[in-house]
Amino acid sequence: MGRAMLSPFLTLSSSSPRLVSSIRGFLSGPRRLASSRRCCCAVSLSQSLSDSSSSSSSSDAVRKRVVSGVQPTGSIHLGNYLGAIKNWIALQETYETLFFIVDLHAITLPYETQQLSKATRDTAALYLACGIDTSKASVFVQSHVRAHVELMWLLSAATPIGWLNRMIQFKEKSRKAGDENVGVALLTYPVLMASDILLYQSDFVPVGEDQKQHLELTRELAERVNHLYGGRKWKKLGGRGGAIFKVPEPLIPPTGARVMSLTDGLSKMSKSAPSDQSRINLLDPKDVIVNKIKRCKTDSLPGIEFDNPERPECNNLLSVYQLVSGKTKEEVSQECQSMNWGTFKTVLADALIDHLSPIQARYEEIVADPSYLDRVLEDGATKASDIADATLNNVYQAMGFLRR
Repeated sequence: MGRAMLSPFLTLSSSSPRLVSSIRGFLSGPRRLASSRRCCCAVSLSQSLSDSSSSSSSSDAVRKRVVSGVQPTGSIHLGNYLGAIKNWIALQETYETLFFIVDLHAITLPYETQQLSKATRDTAALYLACGIDTSKASVFVQSHVRAHVELMWLLSAATPIGWLNRMIQFKEKSRKAGDENVGVALLTYPVLMASDILLYQSDFVPVGEDQKQHLELTRELAERVNHLYGGRKWKKLGGRGGAIFKVPEPLIPPTGARVMSLTDGLSKMSKSAPSDQSRINLLDPKDVIVNKIKRCKTDSLPGIEFDNPERPECNNLLSVYQLVSGKTKEEVSQECQSMNWGTFKTVLADALIDHLSPIQARYEEIVADPSYLDRVLEDGATKASDIADATLNNVYQAMGFLRR
């Protein structure tokens, strides 16, 4: 679950009978890419199992569950918001939802220890400020639910090292940092991502284009554990038998899940980009937003248009305007086609400020009441632990451990 987790690259099979029509286009390629492209994602949409949590109500047992998170590293930016958090607001109306701050993933690369706790609280406050409703969703911190780490260790025993060595993000980041500066956690964090998903018996996982490999490792690992320890083997140990984990399927988020950099329309907006000019942070003041949009990269071609592959920056800025204004693509095209860049940038900056100002105001209210945020995180962790512990206990039993 991301470096917006769920950080947060592979094509899956269209032959699975569990696929729904909304994801058929995504699953047009082979399910396994030479049996080597595997990874996981920490953003998950799942269905609760009535026999996995005795504390679940009958209504919860038939609802699907969404589990998603963002790392508390750097500032949450427009890409995190439009690509993940904004979609959560709609999901919480229909599904049982759990949204967490993936602080354990934040330590896979060098970080400021004195900033981690504050960044975690700030991220949780932004979740709520963006519209997460605690009467409909649980908000918690990943490290406050110990089952995530315990399940990761159990899954590690079933994960072939070759699967992790092939991970694209590991290759890229270790190449940049150098072997002497890369910790084991950078190699094994996809297993933690898998535990983030599988703990909650996920049916579907919302994924972006850059997270497909993450999900594939989770799918393969679920199948492997089910084969090694589930079925009759588990039943002989006194369990219910059958599958230990559900094998999650991908769910493609709405348009706008991939917001690009303001300085390079071919690169995703990222917290780790060295220049702050490349992104709009959710807490950027109005003058900073205006300045960043005024200086963002454009082109010299006439007119403003969607979907021209030779104009990636143009398409990105129009897409952002469409998302924050709430207008349709056709409405934006008609409104902006005759504008020059100077006029459009002013319109875009105003729309961003109008959209983000209520979020910023609500954030200030939340951080001004620390006890409220503490209660939200404590309640969320309690609810998440009830679900996660049921899954974890089943895994311990199926793997032959002595009962506690």
